Amino acid sequence: MTAAELTALLVLCTATSFTPGPNTTLSTALAANLGLKRALRFVLSVPVGWGLLFGLCAAGVGTLVMAVPALRLGVQGLGVGYLLWLASKLLRASTLTQASAGKLNVTFWQGVMLQFLNIKAWMLALTVVAGWLAGREDALARFVVVLPILLLFGLASNLTYALMGTLLRRWLADTEHGGRRLRWFNRGMAAVLVVTAAWMSTF
Repeated sequence: MTAAELTALLVLCTATSFTPGPNTTLSTALAANLGLKRALRFVLSVPVGWGLLFGLCAAGVGTLVMAVPALRLGVQGLGVGYLLWLASKLLRASTLTQASAGKLNVTFWQGVMLQFLNIKAWMLALTVVAGWLAGREDALARFVVVLPILLLFGLASNLTYALMGTLLRRWLADTEHGGRRLRWFNRGMAAVLVVTAAWMSTF
């Protein structure tokens, strides 16, 4: 892989990983409501799920998903529905106690599966495969280089957003204002998920 190709990959990863999306939104919301320790399982699930998804796309499964309308619509519909369900859970969590009691909880494996329900993730994986792997004699060697970079960016971006959520946690928990700060924060995060779901439905 040339220096120009590596630079282009790093720019793409930075632009796609650190811009707001379902993963970064959930990382922020989970850390703000539940604390960094409980948010870490979702943060770690993102690169795991993404790595599996990228591996499938490199093997040709992604092309099949995008080429068969029923499969594409199925992924799209399930992804939109799941994000709307998560948004509804955020809306119902008006205190940290409610969030901790289970109103807001995303397990590690739910986080992994979310990557497979994100049509944007499929398209990004296919973009990387097409631009850096497909048709190359050293495709396997390139895959070994590209995959860790993608995983690192996925981990770094979601951990960064989770840390921001953690920093907001004490301010949001201020009972002096009757929990209004947390309610409005969760409403904002829920709105971002709804907008993301609407955006995903246009692909």
